[in-house]
Amino acid sequence: MRNIDEILKDGNEKELSELKTWLFREEFRLSMIREELDELRRKLENEKKFHETEMKSQQHKLKIEKGRLEQENRLLDQKMKILQKGFEDLDQDRRTLQMEKDKFNSQRGSYHERHTYSSPHSEVAEMLFSGVNSFLTLKKRYKDLMKMFHPDNVTGDHEMVQIITREYEELKKAYEMGSRAR
Repeated sequence: MRNIDEILKDGNEKELSELKTWLFREEFRLSMIREELDELRRKLENEKKFHETEMKSQQHKLKIEKGRLEQENRLLDQKMKILQKGFEDLDQDRRTLQMEKDKFNSQRGSYHERHTYSSPHSEVAEMLFSGVNSFLTLKKRYKDLMKMFHPDNVTGDHEMVQIITREYEELKKAYEMGSRAR
């Protein structure tokens, strides 16, 4: 086919008509492409706006979350300082208590050296079981005394438990002998 300029200059009517038809189709095709491109450009602009809005929203959320984490870290640091202070205070209290316990044990040891019990039937044990007149009363008194003097208690006393147990065993034997004799 000949060049467009040649057809326009020297072309006959048929060639001009074919050129006109071709130009019309070509312009229609180009306008369709232009519309498609405009539609794509609008879609891209909308997506760009959407993503910009989404990005701003995410940045805002990130800023809020960052502030929350910083606040939590400050609170955690404060809690840690409180715990450290508490542990230091507990350690000091433990040392003080240990010193008092050592002092008490040394005083108690000297007291026991001065006040040794004369026999397993000491006056203290007899006093603790005074008024017991039956085996059931003996058992109840023994349990009550063990609750008071058990070494696991704050006021517990190992030696006193041994004295109470010895006295209980002897009284128990006496009651058993008495019940067999009946």
